[in-house]
Amino acid sequence: MELLRRKIDRDLGLWKSNPDRLPLIIKGARQIGKTESIRKFAKEHYAHTVEINFALQKQFLGIFENGFEVDAILKNISLINPDFALVPGETLLFFDELQACPNCATSLKSFKQDGRYDVICSGSLMGISYREIESNSVGYKEDYEMHSMDFEEFLWAKGYRENQIADLYRHMSELEPFSRLELETMFEIFREYMVLGGMPAIVNSFVKNKNYSGTLKMQKQILLDYEEDITKYAGGLDQGRILNVYRKIPVFLGKENKKFQISKVEHGARSREYMGTVEWLDNAGIVNVCYCMAQPELPLRGNYNPDSYKIYFRDTGLLIGSLDDEVQEDLRFNKNFNTYKGAIYENIIGDILVKQGYPLYFYRNEKGTLEMDFFVRDRDSLIPVEVKAADGATASLNRLIQEEAYGDIRYGIKFGMKNIGYNGRFYTFPYFLAFFLKRFLRERQQV
Repeated sequence: MELLRRKIDRDLGLWKSNPDRLPLIIKGARQIGKTESIRKFAKEHYAHTVEINFALQKQFLGIFENGFEVDAILKNISLINPDFALVPGETLLFFDELQACPNCATSLKSFKQDGRYDVICSGSLMGISYREIESNSVGYKEDYEMHSMDFEEFLWAKGYRENQIADLYRHMSELEPFSRLELETMFEIFREYMVLGGMPAIVNSFVKNKNYSGTLKMQKQILLDYEEDITKYAGGLDQGRILNVYRKIPVFLGKENKKFQISKVEHGARSREYMGTVEWLDNAGIVNVCYCMAQPELPLRGNYNPDSYKIYFRDTGLLIGSLDDEVQEDLRFNKNFNTYKGAIYENIIGDILVKQGYPLYFYRNEKGTLEMDFFVRDRDSLIPVEVKAADGATASLNRLIQEEAYGDIRYGIKFGMKNIGYNGRFYTFPYFLAFFLKRFLRERQQV
C-alpha cells in the first residue's frame, strides 16, 4: 500500500527534535494507520529499528521477566532474535500492540532514565485499564492520540497542494464566498469523504482505483474486526452488552433526537447494568460520546449530565458501512444524505471537532423547544455550532445568541450545504471548512 501523508509525520518529527523527549505511546483504534506511520518515521530517522508486535509475537511477552532494567530487557530481546541491531543512539524500539503486554509500560521509566534508546509504543488500548499504564509510568511517557484521516489528509491523498488548501482557509478568514465551481467541486469531494471515511486502506483504494469498488466490503470487514476485538479484549466487562451498544448506534442516530438510551438497547435493561460499556468503546477509539449540557453556559467540563448522551462513530465511513445496503446505495449514487435525519452530517462534524481536540457537548431542554448540535468555546465565550442537513430555520441558534439568559454566548457557527456568510450574529460555512474551525476561532480573537 502506498504510504499516505499524515499529520502524525510532522508530529513525530517534532518529537524526535526534542532533546528531552519521553517514550511515546500512540493510541487509537485499529486500522487508522498507526503502525505504517511509525515504520515510515523509523525508516527516515533511524539506522536501526527493533519492531516487536506483542499480539503476533507472543515469545516476546517474557522479555520483562528479569525486571525492568534496560540491559536485562535488551538481553532477552537479543536472546529471542540475535539479528536485532541494538546500537545506542541509532535504534528505535517500536513496541506494537501494547494492549497485549501492559508490562511494557512499566519499562518506559527505565528507558527514559537510561537514555540510550528512543521508544515508541502503539496500541488500541482495548481491554486494559489505561489508568494501570498511567500509574506504571507517570512522568516518563508522552501520550499521543491518533485518529483516522481528517478532511485535510483526504485532500492531500487526492493530490491537493498546500497553496490550494491555504486558499480554502483564506476564503473562510476573509469571509469571501466561493465561486459556484469551487463550491460544487469541494462539496463533491466532501461527499466522497463522508461515504468513505478516513481509514487509510479504504482511502488508498479509492484514490488508486478512482471509484468506490471494494470500499464497502472493506468498511464492513473493519466493523466485523471491531466486533472480534470486543469479544477478545472486553475482559471483565460484559462482552454481550458492549456488542449490544455497538450494534445499536445506527438505530439511535436514525431517530429524531439521536439520544442514546440504554433502556431501549435491551428490554428491561438498566443503566447500572451497562456501566462502563460506553466508556470502553470510547477508550477503544471506536466511538465519540457527546454529552448533554445541564445549561448552555460556561464552563463546559463539569456542566453536563453524564447519563444523557449521543454516541457517534469515530469514523463516518463506518457509520455508512453499518447501514442497510439500500441506504448505502442511496448515499453513493443519489447523494441523498438527508434520508438519515441529519445523523451523517452530525456524525462527521462531531468527528471533525474531536480531531481538532474538542470534547463533544450538545444541549436540548426538557420540552425539546431549544436544542443545539454542538458547543465549543474560545477564550471568553461559549459558541453554539449548528449542523444543518437541510436549509431550514435556525430558531434555536438565534435564541441562544439573542436572549439575555444565555450571557456566555455572543455569536454562533452554522455548517451546511451553503456558501460563506455572516449576518452579525452567526457565521455560515460550508461543511468542508469545518476542519479549520479551531484555527478560525483562534485567529478571530487575535484581530
